[in-house]
Amino acid sequence: MPEQLAFTIEVFLNGLMAGVLYALVALGFVLIYKASGIFNFAQGVMALFAAMTLYGIMNGQVPFAHLINAIFGTEIHYFGWELPALLAIVMTVAVMILLAWMVQRFIFRYLVGQEPIILFMATIGLAYFLEGVGDLMWGSDIKTLDVGLPQGINETIDEATFNLFGYGLFIDNLDIVASIVAIVLVAALVAFAQYTKQGRAMRAVADDHQAALSVGVSLNFIWILVWSLAGFVALVAGIMWGAKSGVQFSLSLIALKALPVLMLGGFTSIPGAIVGGLIIGVGEKLFEFWIGLPYLGGATENWFAYMLALVFLVFRPQGLFGEKIIERV
Repeated sequence: MPEQLAFTIEVFLNGLMAGVLYALVALGFVLIYKASGIFNFAQGVMALFAAMTLYGIMNGQVPFAHLINAIFGTEIHYFGWELPALLAIVMTVAVMILLAWMVQRFIFRYLVGQEPIILFMATIGLAYFLEGVGDLMWGSDIKTLDVGLPQGINETIDEATFNLFGYGLFIDNLDIVASIVAIVLVAALVAFAQYTKQGRAMRAVADDHQAALSVGVSLNFIWILVWSLAGFVALVAGIMWGAKSGVQFSLSLIALKALPVLMLGGFTSIPGAIVGGLIIGVGEKLFEFWIGLPYLGGATENWFAYMLALVFLVFRPQGLFGEKIIERV
């Protein structure tokens, strides 16, 4: 196998893996938008908050330690115990469900029937609120999240491809795990939305809040449910991204990369989030490898996704899997 072709295959596969991580974040957007019509700007911050909470619980960190120490003059930072990763994940899921209840109880229950722009602005406020609370609770330092996921080069793939083609392929074990998790998660979410009573109720609420209320659908319960699901997806994305690049406040910026994913896949399609993520991941890696580095000096991954999304907005604004809006006069 020629060396250039081997590098291209490696870039393609790593692009697929990166696309899966983008898609995990985009899934949270799709869930909330599909069920409530709200574009949740806070989804990226939710992933950051979930990852920080998981790290804090695992390592026995005292929440709001810096604030407590500043007020009372103490020097308390840790409880002195550590929890297994699985137990910490379960406890973090409980925290995200509590967060979903609080979001519904104190914010969105008062905004039923409001214009979409009002709901969108509420999620912007929620994003900055969660970012500030996360900083106060767990500190702003970069944290290394280790939940036992395998990392580093997959030696089996590297040796097999070297024996077959004379060139080994560098594929990260963490990316493989993330891909498997994403596939399982998408299948479960699609089955839930299509074949369960709660899933059908979510779609009814998305179509018309007032009509759903009139037939006995509990709007409060559905919104708590969908924000809980989005919180769980945010936790999964936070674990993957946190294990890959550390838990830091730049993690919340991955939400911006999820926007082109949604534009490609469609704001209402769960499978579209995955397909859009894969297209963005592969596209930006191959563009950087073929054109960015040789001709443009690199750094094209920062803007390629948005240029591709702009093209889709011009020619197919609903995305590949989105529902085309037809207005009848």
